[in-house]
Order: sequence, then structure tokens, then C-alpha cells
Amino acid sequence: MALFAVTLKFTDDEERRQRIRPTHREYLKKLLDDGKLHESGPFVDDSGALLIYDAADLAEVQELLANDPYAPNGIVESVTINEWNRVIFRESGS
Repeated sequence: MALFAVTLKFTDDEERRQRIRPTHREYLKKLLDDGKLHESGPFVDDSGALLIYDAADLAEVQELLANDPYAPNGIVESVTINEWNRVIFRESGS
């Protein structure tokens, strides 16, 4: 498995995003429980989000994104995906 850093840029349709957000977060919670999502969250200005996926390859990340409720509802304007090499990090409980 590999880590992938995904940056989303949201469209300006705030009302639609807020309406779909609970379903989107339920989907992400399931991915977290299944070990496919490492962590995620929106930027403070709510212009987009950062998601860290734990996936076999780029194709799996693209599939996970395609199945996210945000995808078919036109919430995401652009996506950047980079495989991530986690080098320096804080241990849990520190």
C-alpha cells in the first residue's frame, strides 16, 4: 500500500456542497474504517480539501474519488493527486 495526497478545489456552489457534505463525510468515514483513508479535512477558507489515501495504486485512488458523493454532484472543480513519501511525522500520543 502507498499513501497518496489528494488536493481538491471546490466549485463556488456553496449551497450544493453543504447539502451533499453529510453524505460525503459518511463515505469518508467508511473509507477510514476500511483503512483506505488516512486522514482528511477542508481548508480553513473552505475552498477545497486535503485527503490522504492509503491505496494500492493511482487507479485505486481515482476509483475512490469517483465513488465519493462529491464527484457526481459537481462539487469538485479540480483534483491533484500525488503519491506521498511520509518521512517526518509525530508518533501517536505525542
